[in-house]
Amino acid sequence: WSRPSKRASRWARAGLSPASRVAKLVRSGRDLQKGMASWYGPGFHGRTTANGEKFDMYELTAAHKTLPFGTRVMVFNPRTGKDVVVRINDRGPYAKGRVIDLSKAAANALGFKARGHDAVVLREILPDGRAGNVIASTSGE
Repeated sequence: WSRPSKRASRWARAGLSPASRVAKLVRSGRDLQKGMASWYGPGFHGRTTANGEKFDMYELTAAHKTLPFGTRVMVFNPRTGKDVVVRINDRGPYAKGRVIDLSKAAANALGFKARGHDAVVLREILPDGRAGNVIASTSGE
């Protein structure tokens, strides 16, 4: 018998997954990048990421080649219509043709964990009510 964590219980009581709970609280702005996403997890779980923290495949994190560590970006999957907000904590992806490597939890939230990869759109996140302050952007704004 295993007892679910308090965090999981709270989300379950609200009828929301962790990914959908976060995504409902933010507004997305313009598209930053489009391309293929893949995911990584079991072989890297517990290992040190490029920013020095331990990789947790159950957290909503991602690896990106250029976005600063700590940046939060919305990842949208057009095939499934799902989106998730992830925090950049690693560098990559190193597979040719990929724009972002997502944690197992993020891939699951987007509905492509079984496929292994899927087309996505990376979107900037705008603070609620202040469209001028951009949290994630590639244009240096």
